[in-house]
Amino acid sequence: MEYTHKPVLLAPCIEALRIRPDGVYVDGTLGRAGHSMEIARRLTTGRLICIDRDMAAIDAAKERLAPYLDRVTLVHSNFSELGDVLRQAGVAGADGMLFDLGVSSPQLDDGSRGFSYMQDAPLDMRMDTSAPLTAYEVVNTWSGEELRRILYEYGEERYAPAIAKAIVRARETAPVATTLELVEIIKSAMPPAALREKQHPAKRSFQAIRIAVNGELDALPPMLRAAVEGLNPGGRLAVITFHSLEDRIVKQTLRELARGCTCPPEFPVCVCGNKPKVRLVTRKPITADAAELADNPRARSAKLRVAEKCDPFDL
Repeated sequence: MEYTHKPVLLAPCIEALRIRPDGVYVDGTLGRAGHSMEIARRLTTGRLICIDRDMAAIDAAKERLAPYLDRVTLVHSNFSELGDVLRQAGVAGADGMLFDLGVSSPQLDDGSRGFSYMQDAPLDMRMDTSAPLTAYEVVNTWSGEELRRILYEYGEERYAPAIAKAIVRARETAPVATTLELVEIIKSAMPPAALREKQHPAKRSFQAIRIAVNGELDALPPMLRAAVEGLNPGGRLAVITFHSLEDRIVKQTLRELARGCTCPPEFPVCVCGNKPKVRLVTRKPITADAAELADNPRARSAKLRVAEKCDPFDL
């Protein structure tokens, strides 16, 4: 299948990373290699390590990045394993890292992957198709209380209790097997006013189940800390988020890493000895401008946050 891929916030990302031709960079969420392409073409003696949990992304990148494979290393792994990936690649420190979080456009566009509430497919939603947990298992075996929790916490779905009850009731008759079956169950639990809203009624629930299947939020804080640990002093970390839950975690984690001292305010002097690990380059997130939104509506919810690793000798 051919995909038209438009990497979001491409120009701000490239500017934020301050790419040097001889530098070492990491694209922790390769996707369809749009960001990686722009990084790789700016390198001469440098190196780019590309990570993705989706083997289809790795295979597609072999062709897409073919002119630059002398400076690119493709790794099939989860960004939560970042520390191990860098060690196995023999990288002592990177000069920049980019993470474009969330589901990629090709995964959404490929109806067979089960991410879309617009196309019928088996309930899957795995970013890594070799992973054991699928959306089918979540929908058909998790308790009603656990379904309610993830719908509310991960999807911010205000009708979570009613939707969870409807799923449990439906699966007592037969397993919920496909995406459009699930959509109809979700819609049946929502009041008429909610069905008339501009946003698709299943959007929040599908987001919640996808996050649960892939463990997306749990992996973020340790990944961000590992990324900062793996940067050279002065190296830049750029993170793109697509919904408020991700953005909140990224913002809070980067603020903690930038704060340093964790002593109570009433302490006259610092006794913890913690120093800031990063400097926040962006106090507020960078978002798409009007031109990009006109060209790529999927960029509407994207937010870019950037931090720079502190040099401990400057503190």
